[in-house]
Amino acid sequence: MDLSLRINGSEHVLDVDPRVTLLDLLRERLGLTGSKKGCDQGQCGACTVLADGRRIVACLALAVSYDGAEVVTIEGLEDHPLQRAFIEHDAFQCGYCTPGQIMSAVGYLAEGGGGDPGAIREGMSGNLCRCGAYVNIVAAIGEVA
Repeated sequence: MDLSLRINGSEHVLDVDPRVTLLDLLRERLGLTGSKKGCDQGQCGACTVLADGRRIVACLALAVSYDGAEVVTIEGLEDHPLQRAFIEHDAFQCGYCTPGQIMSAVGYLAEGGGGDPGAIREGMSGNLCRCGAYVNIVAAIGEVA
């Protein structure tokens, strides 16, 4: 199937298998490897991207469902305050979940999420960090909020 996407500000017209996920398209066809394949079941959030401004788990999203969409990956953020805050608050250890955490946090803030630690934890509940850097992640998001 023909598919047209605007990814990180660039237009892409692709011929794709209708079964390919957005995550596999991003990683395998376009070389955008920032979004990670963690669980491949939509439960960890490592593959979170923004599609038309809404956060989605790209491993469960069929690429053809987003024909005409504006997709932003971690590679598309240009010196975002959340990136600096994650560094300043040491909000990552291994870094595997960090792109998904940052993209989800961008979406959370765009949705009007505030800086209350409880609200941040609730708003970010779909993103897992196996290293346990949650306290620092919440602090980084709280600072930017």
